Amino acid sequence: MCAPNGARRTRGDHPALPISPTELADCAESILAAGASMIHVHVRDDAGGHSLDVDRYRNAIGAIRRQVGEGLVIQATTEACGIYSAEQQMAMVKELKPEAASIALREICPDQEAESTAADFYAWMNAEKIMAQHILYSPEEVERFEALRSSGVIGDEKPFVLFVLGRYTTTLTGDVSELQSFINAASENTSWAVCCFGATESEAVASAAALGGHARVGFENNLLLPDGTRAGDNAALIRIAVDAGLNQSRTPASADDVRSMFS
Repeated sequence: MCAPNGARRTRGDHPALPISPTELADCAESILAAGASMIHVHVRDDAGGHSLDVDRYRNAIGAIRRQVGEGLVIQATTEACGIYSAEQQMAMVKELKPEAASIALREICPDQEAESTAADFYAWMNAEKIMAQHILYSPEEVERFEALRSSGVIGDEKPFVLFVLGRYTTTLTGDVSELQSFINAASENTSWAVCCFGATESEAVASAAALGGHARVGFENNLLLPDGTRAGDNAALIRIAVDAGLNQSRTPASADDVRSMFS
């Protein structure tokens, strides 16, 4: 998966950061050619700030589809970014009905009081066949995710989670040594991917390839190549991830492979 822009970065961080629908579509074409199967999409408001506006999402998704057809699974983020409530996040997904959406457990279901509403939302997503990816920021969150599965709050038969190494709000660079603790906390039938902030991204991807996981790379989390120089574009990071998989005799998935895995 490629996360090409995120909610916070600007052109000041990288001049090739894709923001507009046309730029996202061009990026989608390049990452597909490089070996990506999914794109994680953020849209921005007129001032360049994070947005969950449905029309903006429709414009971006439409542009990507026109450029690459069904060649990529398009995942809409629901990230709050300190702006949106859980109710607004869920309402966006219900109106947009994307093929896939990323859901941060700590935002949609932060505590026991939120479990009933979250359970209804997760069940609705399953009924609508919207592929959920659950964003988890610590091994403790992985344990809570598995407990919510056991209790029926999260009813995914084939759950897909994202382990996040590093933070915007604390240490930006991810610690790859933490990955095994995330894996240990997950059940055997939970499929996982990793994303990693900063210069250790390629190390995290290589570890995921060796340990049977999947990977999300891109400018949202990292701008650097393994040698410390700045990547020219998102496709360069995808190519590194593909090579890491091939080095472990892993076969890069197509979009249809992903749809089949999580149908």
